[in-house]
Amino acid sequence: MGKITSILQAAQQRAKDKNLPYEGALYPDEAFEILQSAPGAKLVDVRCRAELDWVGRIPGAVEIEWLTYPGMKPNANFSAEMAQQVDKESLVLFICRSGHRSSTAAAAATQAGFRDCYNVLEGFEGDKDNNGHRNTKDGWRLAGFPWVQS
Repeated sequence: MGKITSILQAAQQRAKDKNLPYEGALYPDEAFEILQSAPGAKLVDVRCRAELDWVGRIPGAVEIEWLTYPGMKPNANFSAEMAQQVDKESLVLFICRSGHRSSTAAAAATQAGFRDCYNVLEGFEGDKDNNGHRNTKDGWRLAGFPWVQS
């Protein structure tokens, strides 16, 4: 069994264990490995424009807001933007700040007919530490995976 297959199987088992309404849940290191090794896999960053502009972007990610800034209102065009920018047959990984919005976005994309949807646990900035700060415990950025700042 190949490395990608074993990563995806572990992610699918996590989704089953947590009764998630999409294909799987990946840790940042697994997501990075998938993006490096699975041709056609897409990373969809669902953070709002302000987060992308001020906190940082992931090179090559498709950027589709789940909630729009200011006001953090649901993006009424999310499904249409997904359909325009991502092939429904693609392996799609969703990421946000901490993994919560991306979980909801992965569920919505699954409902919209995208079959291979995975959430990136911990997200871009990770969970808060005991001082209420992100980027100190876990997440994409702390793991040292590619990102850029404006």
